[in-house]
Amino acid sequence: MNNIKVNYIKLTPEAKEPVYGTEFAAGADLFSADNDTVISPGETAFIHTGLALEIPEGLAGLIYARSGLACKKGLAPANKVGVIDSDYRGEIIVALHNHSDEPVQIMKHDRIAQIIFTPYYFADFTQQNVLEDTKRGAGGFGSTGSN
Repeated sequence: MNNIKVNYIKLTPEAKEPVYGTEFAAGADLFSADNDTVISPGETAFIHTGLALEIPEGLAGLIYARSGLACKKGLAPANKVGVIDSDYRGEIIVALHNHSDEPVQIMKHDRIAQIIFTPYYFADFTQQNVLEDTKRGAGGFGSTGSN
């Protein structure tokens, strides 16, 4: 397992540091620093973590849904996957969207999302007149099979 050092600061006293739920968890849980928040059906709420991170250069922090929150309560990040760049030093705020038909309450210190750190590549885009051909070609949206 590869470990990295991620420095953080608490922007509010009630902020909780990210925590890995198990020894081999890929994502660290992020917690709400807000007082109780009710998210109505079809609504998106911006939930504060009270944390700012110093993500090492060459890595990005990806914010994903927590499976239990998404499957049992219908709450997931509004943008599906949030991307935290290594040069961002502001507060980590999770936009949670309620996909259910019922209001959902988020309490202070509830787990609201998970963050996974991943390397990325910076692309050097080069315009061409023709792209190299492949067997698939331009086929998309279901072109590789029946399901």
